[in-house]
Amino acid sequence: MYKKILVAYNGTPESRVALRECLRLMPPASTVVHLLAVVSPPPYLLVGEFAAAAVLSVEDGLAAEREKMAHELDAGAVQLRDGGLTVVPHLEVGEPVNVIEELAKELKADLVIVGHSRHKPLALRWWRGSTDTLLVEKLRCSLLVASEALQSD
Repeated sequence: MYKKILVAYNGTPESRVALRECLRLMPPASTVVHLLAVVSPPPYLLVGEFAAAAVLSVEDGLAAEREKMAHELDAGAVQLRDGGLTVVPHLEVGEPVNVIEELAKELKADLVIVGHSRHKPLALRWWRGSTDTLLVEKLRCSLLVASEALQSD
């Protein structure tokens, strides 16, 4: 039985599949679902006199992305709560793979759930970090990769 589940969520169709998969598991009331949204800072290079303008631009972009992710996080938490689950939302800034790894370790999560589209390559946000580290190699718990059902012709 899973006592702590971490679900990576960003509002994309793939992450909505991860939410549905969490609900399908029908964890008992004693299970706590930690819903994680990660804001990824854009890579940037600060050069000389443009440093101040670049920092302000990055800060504005991060603030907008945090607001968007906070909205998505709230919507995802409502969906899980409507399904009868106990939910703790987390909004973090950083490299998604590293943030997932660190939060899973801190929470002592039993299971991490991520979504994946069959129409996109595996080397995506939840799978690989910027240093090409695989999420599955970093976790010390089980990883469930949720994917939409195949459509039959």
